[in-house]
Amino acid sequence: FAAVVTPLRSAAVAHGAALPAPDPAEGRVPFVLVVTRALVPVEESMSLTVLPGRTGAGFVDRSFEPGSVARFVPAEGVDLPDGRAYLLFGVERGEEFCGAVPKTAMETVARRGRTLLTMEEGIALVTQHPGILVKNKCFSLGGSRCGDSRVPAIWISRNTPKLGWCWEGNPHTWLGMASAAHRAAE
Repeated sequence: FAAVVTPLRSAAVAHGAALPAPDPAEGRVPFVLVVTRALVPVEESMSLTVLPGRTGAGFVDRSFEPGSVARFVPAEGVDLPDGRAYLLFGVERGEEFCGAVPKTAMETVARRGRTLLTMEEGIALVTQHPGILVKNKCFSLGGSRCGDSRVPAIWISRNTPKLGWCWEGNPHTWLGMASAAHRAAE
């Protein structure tokens, strides 16, 4: 694991130094280390998420039929760096989109020149900055899609992080649209 992530240190320092300090309460962090499913399966990495002050492990919702998590791959236009780990910079949970139709929110994020978060990126965000996931300010992960109208999302259920999905045409008052400025592997 160290051999995979150690080379990213210089990129984190170089790119991260120019960004504001982490402010999970406000929904922003300068960077996140992302470990892809090639290194750790989504279900396993989700089980490592825990909310501040809680002990319950995060989980994948049962609405994902067996094998369906694997079908959620980077959406068209989401370009991931090569490798099993990389960095995500200028991350926002996107609560301004709470109550918006996810499809419309995704279009707005793209017009702003930002990139939508994938499942792995959202899980990494909650793992490293658990305070970013708060009641009524959870987020969709439009950077992962499976060819239908489902948009993955992370929200709080049973006092733990939950990876589920919602329809791209249905707004939810408690789900924003997470995005980032860019990704880098060096």
